[in-house]
Amino acid sequence: MRSLTLTAAVFGLLAPVAVAQELVLSQIERGRYLTTAANCAGCHTDHANDGPPFGGGYALETPFGAIVSPNITFDHATGIGSWSPDDFWAALHEGVRKDGAQLYPAMPYPYFTRMPREDVDAIYDYLSTIEPVTAEIVPEADLPAVLRIRAAVRGWNLLHFDQGVFTPDPDRSPEWNRGAYLVQGPLHCGGCHTGKNLLGGDQANEYLRGGMLENWHAPSIRGGANGGIAHWSAGEIVTFLKAGRNRHTGAMSRMGEVVALSTQHLTDDDLVAIATYLLSLDDEERAPAEGASEPRTAAGAAIYFDNCAACHKTDGSGVPHMFAVLDGSNKLNADDPTTVIRIILEGAQARPTAARPTPFSMPAYHWKLDDDEIADLVSYLRSAWSNRAGPVSSADVADLRELLLK
Repeated sequence: MRSLTLTAAVFGLLAPVAVAQELVLSQIERGRYLTTAANCAGCHTDHANDGPPFGGGYALETPFGAIVSPNITFDHATGIGSWSPDDFWAALHEGVRKDGAQLYPAMPYPYFTRMPREDVDAIYDYLSTIEPVTAEIVPEADLPAVLRIRAAVRGWNLLHFDQGVFTPDPDRSPEWNRGAYLVQGPLHCGGCHTGKNLLGGDQANEYLRGGMLENWHAPSIRGGANGGIAHWSAGEIVTFLKAGRNRHTGAMSRMGEVVALSTQHLTDDDLVAIATYLLSLDDEERAPAEGASEPRTAAGAAIYFDNCAACHKTDGSGVPHMFAVLDGSNKLNADDPTTVIRIILEGAQARPTAARPTPFSMPAYHWKLDDDEIADLVSYLRSAWSNRAGPVSSADVADLRELLLK
């Protein structure tokens, strides 16, 4: 009896410690999840040179020049080891570094500002558990002289930065609000899928209607009436974000990275919430574009049947979960044909995921098809079957070929 009493007394002393430890672990796990959702490793890791996670060194190409990501491990000399939680909050919520300098909006603080303090603190606590990395000092951004003056970003903020934490819509379901928060906040989907103006700011009337990034055109991801993925079901959106492929298409390039590093690791409940939100976003009905001339269409069709139909089928139906469906494709029907031209020039590879570990590839055709042939092919694809997008010119192809393959 005395032994049991002593054990109970000791347990009573240790119980608060155990509870505290559990709370700390829960906070760190929450931070890990949010860090994954925000895909922090995607930009703050030098993947090309097998750099350490979160050690920085990745060059983000912008229309204005390259910006190299910093080390966000807790190294005191080259990382954020000297930053307080308040410093970290200021960076994500206000776009301001510890030293008071403005961050460039290539760091997506215009989206991260939607995150509440408790979520930002959780990310800070998680990053503090990662092995610190002593990294090279990040060079100043390769930008025009006037843009290297960080104070100039304050003017940009006045025009394009709507600071403030996400506010749930009381007229919407908790599921919709969770999806809206994730899309608008940590996932920062608008960073790629929203059109930008000449200063690189989001165009309010182009929200999730498609945008350019690093010579890729990210298509419309509005899922409501007339949206780019209106023909996708909630389950198909979830499958794409979880597996990197669905019956319509596969994730490649930047989106492949997002799925591999971020969305495949999210809970099914969160993926369903994202789908719920996207499916609520209607769009304006777009008038069908004038198609290519009959000779160009005929030439493009012949090229398609010789080079593409074996995988994508004569009716553009593709092979579900393997080769993209071209009939109704949001990439083909986008106003901007850059991504389709680029895939034909360079080829593409679907990123492997836990659910779909086989990386199916499409070969490059830059060596086989000239600019006129690719222009005819793309023009045909953009008007074939149910597609209703306009033709492209040989000059469009030539410009992108020179840019990518020089």
